[in-house]
Order: sequence, then structure tokens, then C-alpha cells
Amino acid sequence: MSFTLSEFNNLSQEDATAKLLTCCTSSNWAQKLASARPFADIDAMLAASDTVWNDVQASEANLIEAFDGHPQIGNVDSLKEKYRNTQDSAAHEQSGAAEAEDQVLEALAQGNQDYLDKFGFIFIVFATGKSAQQMLDLLLARLPNDRTTELANASAEQNKITRLRIQKLFGLA
Repeated sequence: MSFTLSEFNNLSQEDATAKLLTCCTSSNWAQKLASARPFADIDAMLAASDTVWNDVQASEANLIEAFDGHPQIGNVDSLKEKYRNTQDSAAHEQSGAAEAEDQVLEALAQGNQDYLDKFGFIFIVFATGKSAQQMLDLLLARLPNDRTTELANASAEQNKITRLRIQKLFGLA
């Protein structure tokens, strides 16, 4: 259920933080952004979010806390179910994989496990509009990276996801 920016600006610090945690599970980010209110418009809020994210991403603990808010892509059966359920729903971010071949889903599940094993956090990608094959290609392209590079890549992807979720919070996406 969306609400207005004015309503958001008038929430208590605790309630505003709770709403923001639905967009990104970094508690530091959510608390700092809630403290930056009031926002004149959504663009000002998104700009403030970017600024706060640039600050909090310096801490690996903040990044991992944000990444932990995403479900891990697991076995092939759960991938099939997830993508079939999202086929008709624009509200879900990974709907591009709805028609993926079993082989691609199997490779995506294995790639995600390999990524987690190597880096210690799940593969984060802004999946909106991407097919399962495109996500697999991105995952395989990033897998050879070192951990520092992947923390930076995942951080950038997390910020894109957060921006979209903020827009959705206000019924704008």
C-alpha cells in the first residue's frame, strides 16, 4: 500500500525507519535517511538516499546487512516456482526469468551457490527487465572478480534496487 511523501515526512523516526527498511535492510542507511526528512519531493528523497548510501557503503557490515535482506536464489524447483509466480506480476523484480529453460535455471542456482561460496554474500543484481539468461551471464561475468570488486558491484546494484523500492513505496513504479 503506497502513501504520500507528506505522510512519510510526518511519520515518527521509528515508523519512517521501519518503512525504509522495506526498501533496504541496512539499519544505518534507514536511520540516516529517516533523519534527513522532510523531503520536498521524491527526487530530493532519492538524492538523499544516494548520499546516505555512499556514506554507509564504506562499512562492509552495512553492505552485508543490506545484502542479507535479499532471498538467496536456491534450488531449481524454487527458481521455477518463483519465476512462474512472477510472470504476470510487474511488482516482482525478477519476472524476466519466467520463461527460462531448466538448464539456465540450474546454472543460475549453481552460479549463485558458487558466488556465495567465493564471496561470502549472495549475488546482488538489479534484475528488473532482465531474463534468467541475462542474469546468469552477469553472474558468470562477475564470478572471476575479487571480493573488493564484488562488494563495489553489489553495492551499486543494491542502490539501484533501493531506488526502485523507494519509488514503489510511493506508488511511482
